[in-house]
Amino acid sequence: MSAALDAAPGRELPVLAVVGVGLIGGSFAAALRRAGKVGKVIGAGRSRDALVRAKGLGLIDEAVALEDAARQADIIVLATPVGAIPAILSRLLPFLKPDALLTDVGSTKADVVKAARSALGDRSECFVPGHPIAGAEKTGPEAASADLFVGRTVVLTPLEENTEQCRTLAIDLWKACGARVVLMEPDAHDAALASVSHVPHFLASVFMAQVSGADDADLRLSLAGSGFRDFTRISAGSAEMWQDIFMANRDAVLQELKAFRALLEQTESALAQGDARELHELLERAAVARRFWGSRSGHE
Repeated sequence: MSAALDAAPGRELPVLAVVGVGLIGGSFAAALRRAGKVGKVIGAGRSRDALVRAKGLGLIDEAVALEDAARQADIIVLATPVGAIPAILSRLLPFLKPDALLTDVGSTKADVVKAARSALGDRSECFVPGHPIAGAEKTGPEAASADLFVGRTVVLTPLEENTEQCRTLAIDLWKACGARVVLMEPDAHDAALASVSHVPHFLASVFMAQVSGADDADLRLSLAGSGFRDFTRISAGSAEMWQDIFMANRDAVLQELKAFRALLEQTESALAQGDARELHELLERAAVARRFWGSRSGHE
């Protein structure tokens, strides 16, 4: 398979199947097609309308059933809500090609690893879990872009039983998309992402619901500016996808919320008591940390 990825003379490019041709799955297909790393691209999923739109946009060449995707594909990426992955893997298993690589793009990994081992058995040796740290508030095939992963981090959490061939191919595919690949343990990934991805979305969504549910919501929203826009942007994401993420990573999210609540109560107490010095110290600490992260990461 690695040789196929290099497009050696006389070799056919691998067939890519994307299950869930939305923002991430569609972008993965577009990036690999542009890089010349895949040949035919097929799409599968529960939304026939999304598949038709994806074909019209040139993201896929053909829409097929899951079983047909398994029969044809050398590479299969699951770009679905994490809650759907166990059932999808079970349906794919009887029809998989002998050396097919499977991967996913889910925002949680420990649950996906457990599901893969349970559903695939020995075939989990070629399932390499992944999570691209990239996204947007827009969803659907129309949001897909071949540039989405350029310069972005993709976390892979390889399994102990993965073959070297499958592990190497998964890394090579993401590098071909322009991404920086980082290898982690599933539990370490889930704990870190609970802090810097899942809890921010949780808070943004709760805040947006609170503002939009106020009696004077229209007035508040008419006065909202760039700060409100930036803070609430991620709350516009897929409710189904984020529900699955919160439930799958519930323990880690609850632990982070507990730590956040303790600091929030401390800061609220300083405000209630008129303790300007303590309030200033926290604000300054946060400002310095944000500036440092922004300059180091390029997200200023």
